[in-house]
Amino acid sequence: MPEPLGGFGRHSEPALLVLVSLAERPKHGYSMMDDIDRLTGTRLGPGTLYGAIARLEKRGFIEKLESTDRRKPYRLTHAGQDALSSQLAGLEVVVSTGLQRLATA
Repeated sequence: MPEPLGGFGRHSEPALLVLVSLAERPKHGYSMMDDIDRLTGTRLGPGTLYGAIARLEKRGFIEKLESTDRRKPYRLTHAGQDALSSQLAGLEVVVSTGLQRLATA
C-alpha cells in the first residue's frame, strides 16, 4: 500500500501538519499557521501553507467550507482522516524503533 502522502514528496511535512491541525476542528489558514506554530515551534510561510492546502484539497483530504467573510475555512474529510491515521501509524513505528535503539546505545 503506498504512503498516503507519498506523492507529496518534499511537501509531505507541511501537508501532514495541516492534516494534524484540522483533525482538531475546521480552521482557516491563519488559524492553521498559529496552531502549527504552537505545535512545532515553526511558522509555515503563506506559500508553503496554501500550497499544502491546495494539494490536500485536490486529493480530497480536506474540503473548503462555506464562509460569511473573506476567510476560507477547511475541514478534514473521511479520506483525510484515513490518510492521517495511516501516516501517523507509520511514524509511530519509526519513533518507537528510534527510542528503543537510543535506549540500548
